[in-house]
Amino acid sequence: MHRKKMFTKLLAFSFAASIALTGCSSSTSSDKSKTSDNSNGSSSPIVLKFAAQADSTPATKKLIEAYNQEQHKYKVEWTQMTNDSAQMHDQLLTSLSSGSSDYDVISMDVVWAGEFAGAGYLQPIDLQMNKDGLKKTDYNAGSMASGNLEGKQYTLPFFPDLGILYYRKDIVSKDDAAKLESGNYTYNDLYTMSQKYTGKSNTKYGFVYQSKQYEGLTVNATEFSKSYQDVKGGLETMYKFTQAPFEPKDLLNYMEGETATAFNQGNAVFARNWPYEFGMIKGKQSGVTVTVDQVGVAPLPNGDSVGGWLLGINKNSKHADGAWDFIKFAAGENGQKVMSIQGGYLPGYNALLNNDEVKNANALLSYPGFQKALSSTIARPVSPEYSKTSDTIQVAAHKYLSSGSGIDDAVKTIEDAVKGK
Repeated sequence: MHRKKMFTKLLAFSFAASIALTGCSSSTSSDKSKTSDNSNGSSSPIVLKFAAQADSTPATKKLIEAYNQEQHKYKVEWTQMTNDSAQMHDQLLTSLSSGSSDYDVISMDVVWAGEFAGAGYLQPIDLQMNKDGLKKTDYNAGSMASGNLEGKQYTLPFFPDLGILYYRKDIVSKDDAAKLESGNYTYNDLYTMSQKYTGKSNTKYGFVYQSKQYEGLTVNATEFSKSYQDVKGGLETMYKFTQAPFEPKDLLNYMEGETATAFNQGNAVFARNWPYEFGMIKGKQSGVTVTVDQVGVAPLPNGDSVGGWLLGINKNSKHADGAWDFIKFAAGENGQKVMSIQGGYLPGYNALLNNDEVKNANALLSYPGFQKALSSTIARPVSPEYSKTSDTIQVAAHKYLSSGSGIDDAVKTIEDAVKGK
């Protein structure tokens, strides 16, 4: 939920797309017809129900209009849901768990996909992708990994979000900046740079990031541990930063807000946060003292945790062929172009990363370091019980980071949680 709020801020500040939502269909009535995609038997288009969150930009409305204008077999109607992620999750869960066919296509937070797929609420799409010649590498890697459970692909990207490294390019040398933006560096390199630059231009801190016991800690643990390939190394590195003299003493209480404040007010040389922070700087929000020309952007050392939203097909949809047709459009070149240009969303279709219209709609895409980050995203654990898994990771990691003891127990607890034990 927090990341959804962060993304809304991103749209408001970075993409200048805060336009009040114009209405689309918000019907939630069930389609009880037994009509199949191939036996409509009339000239009327088959109606597809698309459950998606409210959109403060025109993008989702324009996306649906573009699809409906492109073909005549189907007509997509938007079931507009709340922007409160927790409420939307519960609303979808209630519908899907009842076996309802109310929604043909659903949008979902990246961390819901494993839960919905594991419960049997989503249709796998591997066969459709193969039939249409679509490759997983055509799309954002972290988004695709987030919708892949036990080897089966269940979703395509609606729009990704990702963690990135901000750095003070008026302080960091050109050689070090080039190293950061290439992505060819480690957290130990970042530690060394923090030692080197902290204090320059009145900075107080080196690298600030999210260490409080909440979802943000799971996200950061994912990045430090290379998506849990090296849990022990990742935790030990996090602890090394926690104890560093160049770090704020209350780093273990840092969330996104504290991180943004430390960097935006000129107190930190490096910060890990979401793209919305760039919008705060660009928009010269109250309290921000650094300027855009002082800020550089780079990928994180082991990859950038992905956030954002995905698209999937309700397993009980009566119009699965149509649902796939719409998802294929929405996540493809034409659909993602609409989402990016009309709403400033990041494209989940990789070919658009170098599209001039898309880059013009999103200032960050003109930064080579951001392009690199977007091409190296990683996923948080994909689990049918994600909330439980994340809670376990947070508790174990924070307990170790707070004391510096019990590393082996923390590692075993986290590894078991990631494996679903």
